[in-house]
Order: sequence, then C-alpha cells, then structure tokens
Amino acid sequence: MAKVIVWNLVTLDGFFEGEKKWDLDFHNRAWGPELEKLSSEFGESAGLLVFGRVTYEGMKAYWTTAEGEAEVKNYMNALPKLVASRTITASDWNNTEVTADIVGEVARRKQALDKTIYVFGSADLVNALLAAGLVDEVMLAIVPVQLGKGTPFFKQGGRRDFNLIEAKPLSNGAILTRYAPTAA
Repeated sequence: MAKVIVWNLVTLDGFFEGEKKWDLDFHNRAWGPELEKLSSEFGESAGLLVFGRVTYEGMKAYWTTAEGEAEVKNYMNALPKLVASRTITASDWNNTEVTADIVGEVARRKQALDKTIYVFGSADLVNALLAAGLVDEVMLAIVPVQLGKGTPFFKQGGRRDFNLIEAKPLSNGAILTRYAPTAA
C-alpha cells in the first residue's frame, strides 16, 4: 500500500500563495541545496503525483518548458500524474490522467501502488483528501516570511490534530516539518 504525502511551502502566517494565483515569490527564501535534494528524493520515491486543476495547469506550463533543473524536470514529465478536475477531462501532458472523483481514485491508487503518492500544492484537494482520511503525512517547508494576505493552505472548518514526525531547520532559516494527521 502506498503512502499519501502532501508537500507544500507555506509562510509563517499560513499562506501557500500570495493574493494572486501563482504568487510564489516567497519560495525563493526557502529554496536552496536542501530543497533541491528533497526534490530529487521525491522523484526517486514517487509512484504518482497528484494535483488539483489549478496547480496542474501551472506545473504543466512550467515543467514542459523549463530550462535547466534537468533531474527534476525529467521526473516531473515522466512520472504518472493524476489531476482532480470537474472542468477538464483530459490532458496532453505525458502520463497524466484526469478524474472528477479524486477521493475515490486516490483511495484506489493508495491500495494498488507500493511507491509514494505525492500531492503538490492544491489546498482544496488537500482539504478533501484530509477529510476522507487518505493523507498519511503533511510535509511543509515553513518559510520565514509574513505575507499578510494570500490563499491559506488549510481551509476553515473543524479542528484537525496532527502529530509531529520531524522538524528540521534548513540553512536558510526555513523549517522542514513532517506531520501525521491523527485519527478523527
């Protein structure tokens, strides 16, 4: 059975992007050799990448045309990808499937795969997967930036507790955290 691991960078005040879609300038504050190494590890351990539609569109636009970052570009384009969408039904990005039943499909893939399923970005998708009890781990790079406005990573709603697996400071001041959701 595969583990489902959510990955994202968030600001100290909990935003995963600024006021506009794809306002990710704060990522530069955290990016460095440690996150580059982590990105390579994702490529080696991943069996499936999962995105919401908006994240998928940005990732596809970037990784199909990226200059440099050859190792990450290669795995982003080669790995199987699953996109949650009710507005698109197909993709021309290599190894990409689209589904309107993301919870059901991730549950099926979790049972069928033996390599890690990574969910990148996609706050609404993460919320749905957490609510369904499908997430095994939430991995966040907490970036020492306060935006004041933006899109919060965690959606408002009921309380959800997490147990700390690991917290590791990075040389640039960001903190890599890993949490396991507790049973509801």
